[in-house]
Parts: sequence; structure tokens; C-alpha cells
Amino acid sequence: FLPPPQPHSGFSFSCPRQLKVPPYLGYRFLGERDCGAPCEPARPNGLMYFKEAEVRFARLWVGVWSVLCCASTLFTVLTYLVDMRRFSYPERPIIFLSGCYFMVAVAYAAGFLLEERVVCLERFTEDGYRTVAQGTKKEGCTILFMILYFFGMASSIWWVILSLTWFLAAGMKWGHEAIEANSQYFHLAAWAVPAVKTITILAMGQVDGDVLSGVCYVGIYSVDSLRGFVLAPLFVYLFIGTSFLLAGFVSLFRIRTIMKHDGTKTEKLEKLMVRIGVFSVLYTVPATIVLACYFYEQAFRGTWEKTWLLQTCKTYAVPCPSHFAPMSPDFTVFMIK
Repeated sequence: FLPPPQPHSGFSFSCPRQLKVPPYLGYRFLGERDCGAPCEPARPNGLMYFKEAEVRFARLWVGVWSVLCCASTLFTVLTYLVDMRRFSYPERPIIFLSGCYFMVAVAYAAGFLLEERVVCLERFTEDGYRTVAQGTKKEGCTILFMILYFFGMASSIWWVILSLTWFLAAGMKWGHEAIEANSQYFHLAAWAVPAVKTITILAMGQVDGDVLSGVCYVGIYSVDSLRGFVLAPLFVYLFIGTSFLLAGFVSLFRIRTIMKHDGTKTEKLEKLMVRIGVFSVLYTVPATIVLACYFYEQAFRGTWEKTWLLQTCKTYAVPCPSHFAPMSPDFTVFMIK
């Protein structure tokens, strides 16, 4: 399923003996077959980009936020289960959105508790390094990836559906029953599209361990996978959802203008506009920031890899890259993401 090896990001990389792995694993690191990224926080040069103290902070940071997210989303879902009639369309997608975020938070909480047990493989030789998990051979890594990616992408699609239902209700004057009559199509889109993408990634073996968070995801070491399976879909979902929201707001403003002209009270409509506006900002601003972080990552990943190799080439006794401006990733950006 993997393309033939090519020189990575414009520089030649030779796999150090410490990072070599058995061929049956099908690993590839910086374009080299049977090679893995180091996963030794306690050793000098034992991690790519980050120090042991940064990894410890990242784990704690992710752990705290995942627990808070678990609590808040579980409360929302339980509120719905207590009285299901309270949440009809167009608001009902918020419940499915919360359910998806609950599962994502559970996966991150599991990564926090399991530490490096899921994302790292044990040494294959006495002088070898532990390496970061790749592909689908490590079951725990695969399960965490499936939960994270499937529910993460489903949450983005439920956001698009929420924007669409608000547009249909506010802009097109659809009633609750008319929107609910199409709910099976909403569920088909929200669950089938992420399922197809998840299966495709598993078939391609493009799953990588993330040492910072303790979970597995796609595109940690492959820029093409990051662009194709993460950056592009998130951009498309955000663009479509925001377009529906803006179209809905334009319709609401028109209705408000007509109502004011006719002397009708607009308080109820204005409250609805404020509710939609606040929720939209609370979603679109963080989603845009995450998208910007991913864009930053894919733009500079090649330079970071060359810089890491320049810093470690003597330790690993491999050729050093030259003729480039060294640059390391900003740890703060990864924590925001």
C-alpha cells in the first residue's frame, strides 16, 4: 500500500542502526524503509523536536483538558437523555457533536493514562532505541486512532449539519418536522464519510504514534497524509459550515428588517440570532486556530526534520544535511492545537 521510497523533503537520510526495525513491520521514517522515529524521552536526542520536560507538560496539559471535555460533553449528552423532547431539530446536532467530542476526549484521556505504552515499541536490539509505533500492527495504537479520527471527523460533519439545519430553519423557513424527516441523510453523511476515510487510512497503514499526547493519529510523520486526511477535510467542513451560517444570518437580518418595518416585535428573533452567533464564534474561532496550526505544521515539517537530523547526525553517525536555515517547531503551537 505504500509508495516507493523517495528522498525525503529534498535531503538524503540514512537510517541509523539504533532506529532500524524488522522488515515485517513495514515501517518507514524520513523516506527510509525499516526505520522508525526515536521514542526515548530520557536519552539525549531520544525524541524528535521536543525535550523530555516538554513531553511531560504536554501529557499533563492534554490529560487535564481531556477530563474537562469529558465532563462537559457527558453533561450535555445526559441532559438530552433525561428529556429528549427538549432538543429537536435544528438544535439536535449539538447532542451528536457533544457525543463525538466525548469520545475524542476519552481517547486523549486513555493516551494520558497509558503514557508511552501505546505509541512506542520496545527495543529490537540491545543498543537500539525504542521507536514510535506506525501502521496497524499495534492494536492499542490502532484503536485509539480509530476513535480519535472517526469521531473527530464526525464532529466536524455534525457542525456542518448543524449550520445547515439552522439555515433551513432560519433562512428557508423549514419547520422542525420537515428537517427531522431528512435526519437519516444527516446520519448517513456524519457516520459514513468518516468511516470510509478511517478504513482508507488503515488500509494504507498511515497511522503514527504521537509522543506528545500518547495517542495515535494520521499525518504525524507523513506530510501528504496530514494534508489529504486532516487539513483538506477540516478546511472543507469549516468552509461549508461557515457558508451556511452566513447565509442563515443574511436571511435573519432580512426578516428582522421586514418585521421592524411592519412594527412587529423582534426580541425573540434577536435572541435566536445572538444564540446562533455565540455558538458559531465558540466553534469557528477554535476550529480556525486548529486549522492554522496544521497549516503551520505542514508548511515547515521538512525544515524541522532537516534541523533535527543536523542536531543528531553525529550522535547517530549518519551524513549531516547542509545549505539550509535551521528551524525547530514552536512548542506553544502544538499545545494550542
